[in-house]
Amino acid sequence: MTGGTEIPRDPARLVQITLDENSVGRRTPDVEHERKVAIFDLLEENSFDLEERDDKGPYTLHISISESRLVFAVGDEKAQHITSFMLSLSPFRKIVKDYFMVCESYYEAIKTAPPSRIEALDMGRRGLHNEGTQLLMKRLDGKIKTDFDTARRLFTLICALHWKG
Repeated sequence: MTGGTEIPRDPARLVQITLDENSVGRRTPDVEHERKVAIFDLLEENSFDLEERDDKGPYTLHISISESRLVFAVGDEKAQHITSFMLSLSPFRKIVKDYFMVCESYYEAIKTAPPSRIEALDMGRRGLHNEGTQLLMKRLDGKIKTDFDTARRLFTLICALHWKG
């Protein structure tokens, strides 16, 4: 089509994502880069909808940690609060710990290790990331509906948060 006709976007999406600055953990350059890329990619393309609600988006999302729980505060396009979901962090702890350990090894390896070692670490990193993504989708089931890529980027943001314990 010509004349600048724009295809309407699905309203079931995120238009703003923020992380609670008091909850943000390790600020290594690599983690900070992953966080920025995840937010940028999420805002470019995502699928996010509240289940069993009439609200159809677009949405804003504020992610934080409160009392050892992951908090997803969902708002409307103007950031007016709609609802919040709290998830226990316990199921995520081992995956996130392993993921950070592999990421640290990967970032060290890219400096000096042979390509075969870097590739093996990258495969392990992606595998753990996928495992965390699937866990997140399971934990959000019945609350928030996302596609795999959206949940994957949300898991990256969860990894950027720091929880005590």
